[in-house]
Amino acid sequence: MLTSREELDDRLPGAARAWLDEALAEAAHAAGRPDADTGNPPWELRFASAGRHCGPEHADSVRVLLLVEARPALPAVTRIYEQGTAAERRAVLLALHRIELGPAALVLVEDALRTNDTRLVAAAVGPYAAAHLDAHGWRHAVLKCLFTEVPVAAVGRLADRARGDAELARMLEDFAAERTAAGRTVPADLRTVLALTAAPAPAPTEES
Repeated sequence: MLTSREELDDRLPGAARAWLDEALAEAAHAAGRPDADTGNPPWELRFASAGRHCGPEHADSVRVLLLVEARPALPAVTRIYEQGTAAERRAVLLALHRIELGPAALVLVEDALRTNDTRLVAAAVGPYAAAHLDAHGWRHAVLKCLFTEVPVAAVGRLADRARGDAELARMLEDFAAERTAAGRTVPADLRTVLALTAAPAPAPTEES
């Protein structure tokens, strides 16, 4: 779970708080100059070193705050993701729904879902994926969670999107049958999602 700026101020020691203040100021400065050709701005170096200065337990939260403050465009977000460590990539994925890129950053979600890194998969299926993945991609994202044993609690808007989805139900039943035939256990989360698909889709509202 991400930590807010106020919570970080309460939990970080003085030197780390000062470092974070400077990092966020640099990110805000970069956001005010979106067309400046300055190469990699200083805040991106801060992004990479967040764990060293604020502790690994706070690194995700600090990196997300930096991205929100800097408001980088898609090319910069893509560069940070592609050049980053797994931890840095996870932070980018966690921030996507807060930096107003629209569906353009789905390529990063799709990249994460091609991996078997459970940290990346869990981050990729959050609110941004829920808002922008099409039905086909979203269903496969749910199956990816089951395959890699990522708890489906990580899936954004799971109940809303699974409700009444007969195709997802079919895919889940096929997956369960394959696991059973192979002598493997069926994840309990699969039954959870399958139960959600059985709920009726919401009735269309009448036009006023």
